[in-house]
Amino acid sequence: MNQTGETMIAIARSVVAAFTLGLLAVANAHAQGTKPHGVVIQVDQNDPAVMNLALNNAQNVIEYYRDKHEDVAVEIVAYGPGLNMLRADTSPVKDRISHIASTEATFPAKIVFSACNNTKQAMEKREGHPITIIPQAGIVPSGVVRIMQLEEQGWSYVRP
Repeated sequence: MNQTGETMIAIARSVVAAFTLGLLAVANAHAQGTKPHGVVIQVDQNDPAVMNLALNNAQNVIEYYRDKHEDVAVEIVAYGPGLNMLRADTSPVKDRISHIASTEATFPAKIVFSACNNTKQAMEKREGHPITIIPQAGIVPSGVVRIMQLEEQGWSYVRP
């Protein structure tokens, strides 16, 4: 092969390599920009400091990804003694949850509060009366199972 042919092959290889690297960079940027982030935060203690720390964690995560213009979902799962966080009659943070839920609803971030039905039923049986969960929270069959499901979907896990 002559020198011109070798030069053409070298140029072609360089172009192919550059094109491939460009495609990989675009694919990587696209994947990073569109991959939603998710974090599940566990609350299993009847401690206002832990509840406030969970809410602080949630707000910090939301603000971080909002500033980066990336999607994020946060779910706070309360079970065991931590269910008091989401009880209408005992929550020391219900006003803060109401404020967070109304504020975050106006932004692309998603925050969900999940109350464990197993715990709710046990508390109702023990206390002898129905328990009302705050309106910002939904009920899941099992708090621990909900955390497992989210982790199996690739969500990060935090326990304050």
